[in-house]
This record gives sequence, structure tokens and C-alpha cells, in this order.
Amino acid sequence: MAARTNDPGPVLFSYGFRPFFLGACLFALLAIPVWLLIWQGGLEYNGPFPATDWHIHEMIFGYGAAVVAGFLFTAVPSWTSRMPARGWPLALLFGLWLLGRLAAAGWLGLTALGVMAVDCAFLAAVIAMIAREIIAGENWRNLKVLVPVTLLGAANACFHIEAMTTGAADVSRRLGIAVLIFLIMLIGGRIIPSFTRNWLAQRGAARMPVPFGTFDAVTLVFGAAALLAWTAAPWAAVSGALLLAAGLLHIMRLARWRGLAALPDPLLLMLHLAYALVPAGLVAAGGVPFGMLEAAAAAHILGIGAIGGMTLAVMMRAAMGHTGRPLVAGPALTIAFMLLLGAAAARIAGGAELAAGLDGFTVSSGLWTAGFALVLLKIGPWLVTRRIGREQVSGKPARTPS
Repeated sequence: MAARTNDPGPVLFSYGFRPFFLGACLFALLAIPVWLLIWQGGLEYNGPFPATDWHIHEMIFGYGAAVVAGFLFTAVPSWTSRMPARGWPLALLFGLWLLGRLAAAGWLGLTALGVMAVDCAFLAAVIAMIAREIIAGENWRNLKVLVPVTLLGAANACFHIEAMTTGAADVSRRLGIAVLIFLIMLIGGRIIPSFTRNWLAQRGAARMPVPFGTFDAVTLVFGAAALLAWTAAPWAAVSGALLLAAGLLHIMRLARWRGLAALPDPLLLMLHLAYALVPAGLVAAGGVPFGMLEAAAAAHILGIGAIGGMTLAVMMRAAMGHTGRPLVAGPALTIAFMLLLGAAAARIAGGAELAAGLDGFTVSSGLWTAGFALVLLKIGPWLVTRRIGREQVSGKPARTPS
């Protein structure tokens, strides 16, 4: 344990959220314009997947996995009261994530099996490190978070295997999205009511969000069942019915968290809006078997809207809180989140022209990229510099300890 208490070295590797949130934002900023160029024929892709699969894989298991790792390596120390992973172990883990991105892009010259080995090693290492911390801290109740993270790792392996054996990762695409959505249901259901309760308590509100209970458990079970049905048979009527039912239940769940009371606080409101896109995506996917919406549009409501929106909102809040900044979104980050919501809306239009000769694909890509550019400009410097003290936030001199 001695190494865990030594100087962690560069600030970037002093806490899990720093490298992984920075890496995720940079990757999100670059990957979508690159994909648009590949899709339009302006850039050639020579990786191990079909081009569309590369895009889907990298947004789920590249971007999404980085945010999950950053969140967990920041949350677990508070759960276990142990020192966070930092210094060279964290740097090596981040390097493993980067190798996965290079391998998936075809830049390491590996075989398909070699790419799978390198890429899957990252989530395997994350699972092992998180399990060690939770077990060592005897924080048994949080072991359950390992289940969806392990499923995410398994979905990644399945993605590679399916692409190698069938030529396209059809089922595994949906499985990866489903696991991330379930993580949002699980973790979002924990942090959103908690943050809202704290905010309302500070303002002396009488009504608080309804605490987790039987209704939430039933809603999670329905959500898991609907996502599994969607993964296996997205065009089946029974899958559509399950998705519609799960969507309605999650609308009711969200309504119990007093989101409308959070209107004066954009940073808190972002979490509620992002979670709202979970039931929106479930309902949209549920409408696909009945001809109400295209499958790709429904998947992007879940992908860009729910996953993109929730990960962005969590990264913003965590970066502020853990670097000593006040929990205030400000104009830049508020606009960034709105651009992301616009990207989700534009993607629903698909190939239809929206404005100035630009179709929904191009507009959505531009809005997503602009949003993450704003986020990087704002929080990027926070992630690579040391935490500021309260006196720097408030402008007051520091108190000398008595």
C-alpha cells in the first residue's frame, strides 16, 4: 500500500477522472468528424471492423468505457475510504485504453484476434482493479456495480467475435448500448435523486425526491428485460411492447425525482434531461416494430441523447466538484449540453435536408463536435492542473489552521 500514498506524479494521473474524462472528451471531439469523413468517402478506414461497426464500437467501448472508468475510479475511493488508483498504475491503464483505440483504428497492424486481445484487456483490467478495491474496503453492497461493467466487457468481446464470424456485429451493437443504458438506470437512479435532494434541502424545500423503493426495483427489472429483448429481437412485437412499458415506467420514475424544481440550476437540470432521454429512447425503440420510427433513429436517441447527455453531464459535474470549482454550469457548458441535445434531435432526421443543404447526419455531427469542443475548452485546463482551494473559488484568503 505504500505506493498508493506516495506522490502521484503528474496531476493528470492523480485521480481517475482526470485522464479518462480528458481522453473521452478528446476522443468524442475527433471520432465523429473522422466517422463523417469515412461515411462520406473522404477518408479510408482499414481497421478490423466494417466501417459502421468501427463507429459504433468506438462510441460504446471507446468513449463510453472511458467515461465509465473515470467515474468508477473516482467514486470507488469514496465508497471504500481507500486511496484512489493513481500514478503509474493509472497511467498504464490509460495507456491500455489508448492502445485499444489505435488497434481498433487499424494503426497497430494487428490481426483481428490481436485487436480483440488489446481492446478487451482494458475493461478486464478495470474490472479487476475495481473488484480489488471494493473487496479490500469490504464495501460489499457496491459489488453489484461490477455486474453491468463485467457485462460491458463481455459485450465488447462478443462484438469482436461476432464481427469476425459473421462480418458485422449486429446483436453486439445493441448489447453494448443496452449495458450502458442499464448503467445509467442504475447509477443515475442513485446520483440524480441524491443531488436533487441535497440541492432542495439547501433551499429549505419541504418535498424531496422519492427514495429508492419497490417501484424503482420493478422499473429496473422491466428496463433490463426490455433491453435484453431489444438486443435479441428488436423488430419483434413483444420486444416493442416491453420497451414501451419500460419507457412509461421510467417516465414515472423520473417524475418522482422532482426535476421541475431543479429548473433554476442548469447543472442539476442536465442530469434530469439526460435521464429523460432514457425513456424517450425506450419508447422510440418500442415503436420500431410497429413502424413508428426507424431503428437507427431510436438507437441514436439512446446513444447520442441518453448516453451522450448523461456522460457529459456527469463529467461536467465531477470535474467541477473534484477540482474545487463551484457547481455552476455557466454559459459555455450550458450551451455545450444544448448542442448535444440538438445533435440527438438532428440525427433523427437522418438523410433529410435540414438547413443550407445539410442533412441530419452532417448537422448532428457538427453539433456534437461543437459541444465537445466547448466542454474541452472549459474543463480541459481543470483536468490537467491541481485542485484549487476554497479561497480561490470565493476570492477570500485561506484560513490558517488553529
